[in-house]
Amino acid sequence: MEKLAALYLAHLNPFTKAHQEIISSLQKKYTVYVYPVRFLKNGKELNTRSFPFPYEVRKLMIESVFPNEKNVIVSPNYTFFAPFIKYLPPIFSPYSWKIREQVLKSVREKKFISYTGDRVERYALMIYRFNPIKAKRLPISATQVKEDIYEQALSKKRDLINSQWKDKIPHPVIKVIEDNWNIVEKFANKNDETLKVVGVKFPKKGFF
Repeated sequence: MEKLAALYLAHLNPFTKAHQEIISSLQKKYTVYVYPVRFLKNGKELNTRSFPFPYEVRKLMIESVFPNEKNVIVSPNYTFFAPFIKYLPPIFSPYSWKIREQVLKSVREKKFISYTGDRVERYALMIYRFNPIKAKRLPISATQVKEDIYEQALSKKRDLINSQWKDKIPHPVIKVIEDNWNIVEKFANKNDETLKVVGVKFPKKGFF
């Protein structure tokens, strides 16, 4: 039987146990292609308080949980290039369809499905012909985990504060985050330089 691909396009910022569960479930039936989203301007990745960890760190997070597994492939091809306004409105902008072309360059299999637990995202994936399967959103929120990490970074008693976020993060990823704690500290005190337009988040820098 021909092996199918499963495409998982997400922020993964940071990588949580929910993300781990999704990939573990998919890899039982599919070759899983994981696409942590990137925003580039003049070849440089843009990060904000909402998207603090750059692609290479998120790739390391994923590969630390799935080491040497040939059926879990991390790809940089889910990339938006500044000015980001050219991708709007979704569906109608020809540039938004270029994302589909970029993503599929990584896929060796002839047939594929995609995963999302969000109903609106599933509808968008259907329109872009990514063949989404029906799935439920898992309870762990990467946004809340990120805020808990920031809370610890801002605490004067960092070593004493209850690190609840560690219960929601795969153990190897905890080390990756702690090894890159300077990134957490960099964004913990910053305002979030992120725009949400038509339900899609973009860095403010590089939008126009």
